[in-house]
Amino acid sequence: MLQKRHLLHWLQKKLCHNEIWIYFYFVIYVLFYIQKHLYSSFTERISNMKPLSSFKPQAVFSDIDGTLLTSEHVVSPLTSSAIHTLTDQGVLFTISSARSLSGIRPIIKKNDFHCCTIAFSGALILDEDQNILYEKGISISDASKIIDVIEKKCPHVTWNVFTSEDWIVKDRTDPHVIHEETVVETTSIEGSLQSLSDTLMVDKILCMCDSEYMSPSETLLRKYFPELSIARSSDSLLEIMAGGINKAEAVKYLCDLRKIPLTSTIAFGDNYNDLEMLEAVGCGVLMGNAPSELQKHFSFVTKSNDQDGIFQAFKELGVLN
Repeated sequence: MLQKRHLLHWLQKKLCHNEIWIYFYFVIYVLFYIQKHLYSSFTERISNMKPLSSFKPQAVFSDIDGTLLTSEHVVSPLTSSAIHTLTDQGVLFTISSARSLSGIRPIIKKNDFHCCTIAFSGALILDEDQNILYEKGISISDASKIIDVIEKKCPHVTWNVFTSEDWIVKDRTDPHVIHEETVVETTSIEGSLQSLSDTLMVDKILCMCDSEYMSPSETLLRKYFPELSIARSSDSLLEIMAGGINKAEAVKYLCDLRKIPLTSTIAFGDNYNDLEMLEAVGCGVLMGNAPSELQKHFSFVTKSNDQDGIFQAFKELGVLN
């Protein structure tokens, strides 16, 4: 009996000892396997990555306010020179803005840009010679319903109506309107929808308000008009366009027209209405002055619009070489 006990005890010790070694060898094997396969996967990914210096875009898209323009509302010499260098090389440059044509044309003229234009966040697209390629607006009757809701449900909001050529406001003495006229360097017309022909289309309705009223106004308008495209372009500006209108769709339309693959495009923007465009292109670049909430979601954040952010991104990407 005693011998049996000794034998059992000896076997238990042996098993425990062997289990330790089995476990040890198992751990070594797992670590070796992970190291081998992760390294292989990593090196394969690195070898397949295109160096930034070899990225040569066929098209560049840029927002205006907070992106192309500095806080002094001018295009910096470095950025302007870089854009001219690229267009001279055959790269398609396109201004993509929520602004109206009257707010975009002076910038094109002042900087002698030969470029396409995406206005009203994509509701209107023009070629380099200012010929209309695409337009989709809101009917006068639908615009009237939207304004009616704004006036009844959003008392702190100032509405603006834009057609391809005109900017109509209810009150030109409104501080928001005065400020916007200064920024975009164009003049509004005091009037109403009734002054427009029923055959005209409204390209955009712009809502202006103090920042504390922006979120509730946006939520309410989205609830009443889910079929429309509604995008915030700043803390105090809310854009309302026809359904399906956004900068990304405009970029896709223009690239398809010019037979340019989206993978060969760069876009610059600084706000929420640029988000879809930045996600659609091959290389989306967010400006350093963009809201911090947006910056969390982008791997490529360049310098601010006052620090030649566009030029610095071109330099980092190596597109000016």
